[in-house]
Amino acid sequence: MAMKSLFKKKVATLMMQRRQSRTISQSRSSTGSTCHEEEGNRGPQVILENTFQLEPKDSQKFPTKKAENIIKDNFQTHLLDAKYCGDTCKNLTAQITETIKTQIKAELGANNRYKIVVVVTIGANWGQGTRVASRCLWYPKFDRFAQYEYHNDSLFAVGVVYGIYYE
Repeated sequence: MAMKSLFKKKVATLMMQRRQSRTISQSRSSTGSTCHEEEGNRGPQVILENTFQLEPKDSQKFPTKKAENIIKDNFQTHLLDAKYCGDTCKNLTAQITETIKTQIKAELGANNRYKIVVVVTIGANWGQGTRVASRCLWYPKFDRFAQYEYHNDSLFAVGVVYGIYYE
């Protein structure tokens, strides 16, 4: 019983310290301070106002078909004559993932409200059955995904792009 009360006091103390540190940092940012010692002096901090936009406009919805075409084009460009090798496919996976993410962000534009998550899996194609699965917590009204599968004689690739809307 004494341990529980000691634990509760410790948690309350930590929460109080966190609130005080937030208040101090908020007061520093509200005074217009432009000093960024920790960030390497990158210039004045831009503070954006809330838009209270809770859902995407029709022009800002995640382009599922375009994302699928981007994945397809990247797979066909990078994997057309590729043979499976664990070392090269590791680097190729990272390169394809970054390329897809960059192209999708360019397609969405600068004022988008989507977090983009790209997952690319490349494996050896030895006639085995393979299933790639993932789970996410999202809001199905606005969040979307696009996927594409690619196969050749030596390898298979699965690419999935998640567009998660955030307010």
